[in-house]
Amino acid sequence: MFIQTEETPNPATLKFLPGRIVLEEGTRDFRDSVDAYLSPLASRIFEVEGVTGVFLGQDFVTVTKTDMDWAHIKPAVLGAIMEHFLSGAPVLNEGGADLEGSDYDEADAETVSTIKELIDTRVRPAVANDGGDITFHGYREGVVFLHMKGACSGCPSSTATLKQGIENLLRHFVPDVQEVRPV
Repeated sequence: MFIQTEETPNPATLKFLPGRIVLEEGTRDFRDSVDAYLSPLASRIFEVEGVTGVFLGQDFVTVTKTDMDWAHIKPAVLGAIMEHFLSGAPVLNEGGADLEGSDYDEADAETVSTIKELIDTRVRPAVANDGGDITFHGYREGVVFLHMKGACSGCPSSTATLKQGIENLLRHFVPDVQEVRPV
């Protein structure tokens, strides 16, 4: 099994591409080993010293580390991913599907539908290339709330992505949008 790696805009995060489907649908973001009980794969990766986050996408795994050097962590993470897939264990345990919340007023349903479509078609594919994900969380009084996951969570350029990229895009297509904020 050959696993490729790619750097992300977040220097503390590395994207691992195992050459197979990781999740059939959705994404999962594990910020600590306690949450990782839902995923045998994430649990195995959290056993590597220095790992502080695991994000599972459709065909990739993004791992965030402490200030330790990747030269020490990367081989152990590669081994954990390879061992997991060779074991035949599921990526997620039963009931481990990611459920995204949606907080908005029903009167804004049409606006929210347009926002979600723009995020799904124009934002998420680009962000997935960088090892992360951005999902809709809510909309109130002109403010869109987005959940940043994987490499996007804690990335130094995430604020610029939100303000200069996503906010401008949404304001252009949805005049009611005034601001975009992370959750």
